[in-house]
Amino acid sequence: MKIKVAKRTSAKTINRLKKKIRIRKAINGTDERPRLCVFRSAKHIYAQVINDVEQNTLFTISSLSLDSKGSGKDVAKEVGIKVAQEAIKKGIKDVVFDRNGFIYHGRVQALADGAREGGLNF
Repeated sequence: MKIKVAKRTSAKTINRLKKKIRIRKAINGTDERPRLCVFRSAKHIYAQVINDVEQNTLFTISSLSLDSKGSGKDVAKEVGIKVAQEAIKKGIKDVVFDRNGFIYHGRVQALADGAREGGLNF
């Protein structure tokens, strides 16, 4: 699979997209166990719960939707807890974690820990 990127895309971003493709070959979200996909930008963090079988996003939560200030890890943990609460409202207890090519460290790990604390299993 070939990656289409802009001319100014950094090597770091291209490597992340290659990792993302390798990860997505093995991970799929279903009705019983949807995929929790994480995207991390320089300032914010986003989480989506996706059903890949029906190809729809069940819900999304980001640090933009929370009105909290603080360090990156604290906000990421709050996003994870909020994702877990919303998933449990919709009857979802088990998810597949998709780190989207990012290293499982820092804000991505804090979001995952927050989701686990909120009651999600992955």
